[in-house]
Amino acid sequence: MLHGIMNTYLEDRLALNDLITGWIHRDLGDWDALRELFHPDGTIEVTWFEGSFGEFVDGSIRMGASDLQTKHLIGTPVATLNGGKAIVETNAVIVGENVKLQLGCAVHNRFYDMAERRDGVWKLLRRQSVYDMGSFTFPAGPRDIDPAMVARYPREYAALAYVLEKSGFPLGRVFATRGSKLEQSMKADGQAWLSA
Repeated sequence: MLHGIMNTYLEDRLALNDLITGWIHRDLGDWDALRELFHPDGTIEVTWFEGSFGEFVDGSIRMGASDLQTKHLIGTPVATLNGGKAIVETNAVIVGENVKLQLGCAVHNRFYDMAERRDGVWKLLRRQSVYDMGSFTFPAGPRDIDPAMVARYPREYAALAYVLEKSGFPLGRVFATRGSKLEQSMKADGQAWLSA
């Protein structure tokens, strides 16, 4: 009996790990595989997009055809499971560069995911992000940036917001940062969902 429970536990952990590291499909432009990470009713809230995951993939295709290039370095996920539900928090680094402007950024964030196992398959139901710290990069040497535009955003993701806006992907609101009330509220909602 214990052996069976342990196998299920390890299988769930491995499936969740594969699900989170599957974000590489976005960086590779493997859009069909990316769509498979989320349940059909899945949603995502990140700096430049809020809405259904299907629409996010469509937006990512547009972004991939723009001057903005992005890459995500994904850490090892930490998962808390309750039956067929899991909260998964994962350190990541978002690297972005507008190749035309020769202006980039590197931002440390944490993906905060709600995952569900349906019909034996784990997929994401909701992805949110908490931004911890970030900075500009200047691949071809220093570039002028608009300090007033940078100052409109929280310091933790101001560089990313600036590069996104300059690339035609503006932000619609303020997002969670390390220790913020938004992060606390996000996590309280997640725990309530997990225990329901």
